[in-house]
Amino acid sequence: MSHAPEITLHGKYEIDHTPLFDGVSLRIEAGQWTCLLGKSGVGKSTILRVILGLETAGKFDGTLTADDGKPIAERASYMAQSDLLLPWLSLRENVVIGARLRGEKPDLDKADAMIEQVGLTAHHTKKPKALSGGMRQRAALARCLMEDRPIVLLDEPFSALDAGTRADMQSLAAQVLRGKTVLLVTHDPAEACRLGHQIAVLTPAGILPWPVPKTTPVRAVDDPETLRSQAALLSYLRAAS
Repeated sequence: MSHAPEITLHGKYEIDHTPLFDGVSLRIEAGQWTCLLGKSGVGKSTILRVILGLETAGKFDGTLTADDGKPIAERASYMAQSDLLLPWLSLRENVVIGARLRGEKPDLDKADAMIEQVGLTAHHTKKPKALSGGMRQRAALARCLMEDRPIVLLDEPFSALDAGTRADMQSLAAQVLRGKTVLLVTHDPAEACRLGHQIAVLTPAGILPWPVPKTTPVRAVDDPETLRSQAALLSYLRAAS
């Protein structure tokens, strides 16, 4: 497995010459989870697409680098807000689609173990239309975790899950992605305060670093310091919206 690099992004983003955000300076620490929050429409998902080199509606003017000087996108796995499951494939076939698209033999034993970890073994032969929204999101998470890339970009990966399942999947993702460079876009202050080594709030004027609890992630959901931190972050986000 290749080195999990530190990634830095500096610059601004415009749509039809109108700034979406300006003066952004985001450092995604090597081997850690950086959680990115901000009000809807401020450009959080756009930052993920810029890092991946995907098409966007506007133009990014700035720099994007990894500390080892190597390309970023080809070393990254990505979980979008939409599950992007292929409707003609079974859940299990969707989980291993990355290997098949690369012309590799999929590791079905690993896939089955991952499907079991996300609690979907009984549904592995079903097509996406037979799955609930939460099941589809867990299938997409399993597919992302299967890739074993040093860089992982997650866009609201737990948003469709009930509270208990969300906590379980957060813990699973943190375990599987230990040592990876992870950027998590989320609207959930509790999620950010539980998982983040760093928390960044994206505003039209740039990035606001937010203090994280002193304890090490993954933090207990009822940890007093984590609860205080998420309450303060929620208050800030409500006032800023």
